Formats: sequence, C-alpha cells, structure tokens
Amino acid sequence: MKINRSKFKIPKMDCPAEEQMIRTALDDVPNIRLLDFDLADRILVVWHNGNTDSITERLTKLNLGATLLKTMEESESNLPTQKSLVSDRDQARVLWILLGINGFMFIAELVSGWLVESAGLIADSLDMLADAAVYGISLYAVGKAARHKLRTAHISGWFQFVLVIGALFEVVRRFIFGSEPNPPYMIGVAIIALIANVLCLWLIFRHRDQGAHMKASWIFSTNDVMANLGVIAAGVLVGFTGSRFPDLIIGTIIVGVVFIGSIKILRLR
Repeated sequence: MKINRSKFKIPKMDCPAEEQMIRTALDDVPNIRLLDFDLADRILVVWHNGNTDSITERLTKLNLGATLLKTMEESESNLPTQKSLVSDRDQARVLWILLGINGFMFIAELVSGWLVESAGLIADSLDMLADAAVYGISLYAVGKAARHKLRTAHISGWFQFVLVIGALFEVVRRFIFGSEPNPPYMIGVAIIALIANVLCLWLIFRHRDQGAHMKASWIFSTNDVMANLGVIAAGVLVGFTGSRFPDLIIGTIIVGVVFIGSIKILRLR
C-alpha cells in the first residue's frame, strides 16, 4: 500500500511556538498520518494520503513562508512510528523538569529584577515564562482535540501579550523616571539563570535529535542562553559606563522577541 511523503520548507519555523501553531493548524486535516519536524533546518515532512492541497492551504495561512519542496510516493511500510521518533516517557520527564526550571527562574528573575531595578532581568524573566508556557502547552495538548489545543495556544498568546505590555511599560517608566540597576546583583542573577539554562541544554542533549519537541527545546534553551549572556553583558556595561541605557536596550530587545512570539500564536486560526 502506498502513502505520500511531502517535504515543506518553512523559513520562519524556528521554535516550539511555531511548531505548536503548525500542529494545531493541521490537527483536523483527515488525510495526514504523521508530522515530522526538523526545526534546525526549518523542514516539515508530512506523511499523508491523497494530495497536498488542504495541507498547503493551512500552512500558507500561518504566514510562515511555507513552500512545498517535493512529494514522493512511498510504501506504507516506510512510515515511521511515533515511537521511533520520540521516547515518550523519557522526553515527558525532561519536559516536566524544563517546565519546573523555567517556572522557578521566571519568579526568581522577576522578583530580582524588580528589586535591583533591572529592565533586562525583568524582560528575561518574561522569556523564561514564555518557555514554560510552551513546554506546558506541549504537555497539555497531547491527546487533546484540536479546539482544546487552539484555545490553550490563544490563552498562552494573550497571557504573553499582557506580560509584554507590562514589561514594556516598565522599561518606558524606567527610561522616563530613571533607574539605578545594581550591576553585581544583576550579573549574579543572570549567571544563575545561565547555569539553569545550561542545565536545560545538558538534559536535552541526548534527546535533541529524537523528535520535534526535543529539537525545539534544544533551540529554545540555546536562545535563552544567548539572552542570559545579553543580560550579563548589559550588567558589565552598566558597571563600566555608569549608564543605565545598556540595561534598558537589552530589556527592550528581549521584550520584542517575546512580543513577536505572542503575535504569531494569536494569529493562529
């Protein structure tokens, strides 16, 4: 028996948020048998019966730049099993640990950022929360109907959007009325967050090529490490120059990244 294997290039698919959007958009397409994501190369392979019209239409509506590269007919015996793509129990355990680490660090960075008047730490805490939300959605959505996945994604998107507005307001407030970020404390908290994210990378390392969520988690945690390094650099510059602007600039950049992610989720239909 034959089955079609279609390969799509999706340039704007680079984190779990986009993956979840695509999974939700394609969830109720009846002829799809399996989705296999490669976030590192921005590739989606769809195993399906029949033509690609409905699949291409759904992907196009997401505005992620999806392009069909090729469709090949193969034997159904070549269809990968979910078990061959993921180790469900081990990966669920890792995702729960990642969820816990990101949730804890969100609270720690938010409180610390407020106390030491650091816009960068507050924005980075928001990035931690966005990560935790994605991991939570991925775990919750397993086995749920499409409407539940869509509702959950929208709730997450609105929640992130509200927090982005709050964080941006805080950056503007500190820009207008002034702030005195404490460089040593700011750097210390960012280093703790960096250690937490390096731990996340270590946990994911042996799973990073085993399936969509683990590849996404690897990329997401790598991006978090970059954000942590940005906050550390801002702390060093604040201490060296005596200016609060490096902290405000880094905070604004991180807020912008999370804002773009929330908009992508809210545009999902």
